[in-house]
Amino acid sequence: MSPETIVEEVKKSGLRGRGGAGFPAGMKWSFIAKPEGVPRHLVCNADESEPGTFKDRYLMEFIPHLLIEGLIVSSFALGSHDTYIYIRGEYAWIVDILEQAIEEAKANGFLGKNILGSGFDCNIYVHRGAGAY
Repeated sequence: MSPETIVEEVKKSGLRGRGGAGFPAGMKWSFIAKPEGVPRHLVCNADESEPGTFKDRYLMEFIPHLLIEGLIVSSFALGSHDTYIYIRGEYAWIVDILEQAIEEAKANGFLGKNILGSGFDCNIYVHRGAGAY
């Protein structure tokens, strides 16, 4: 699929953001300007700072490859070659889980240079916050 086709599929799916407004993800993606030669960076906000929530933690701790796959597809659709997962400082043990899953994805050709011969390069980095409420 082309990046444009992926954006259209996300629009058709009705997928919405998990923030308070629940804004349609595909529509948000379609607003992103596409100037040539300008680097893009995708940031996954996994801070999960709302009291009593743990939806992000569950994903990262128990099914991190699902998150990574979603980030790869999103990165391709949006033209980002460098993607960052921002994780709260209190989730120190999850950083190790994510970094191991990223290494496994690299070892299987799903991250790095020329992913599966597609010509698309993508790297995912974990950035740990300082921790605080």
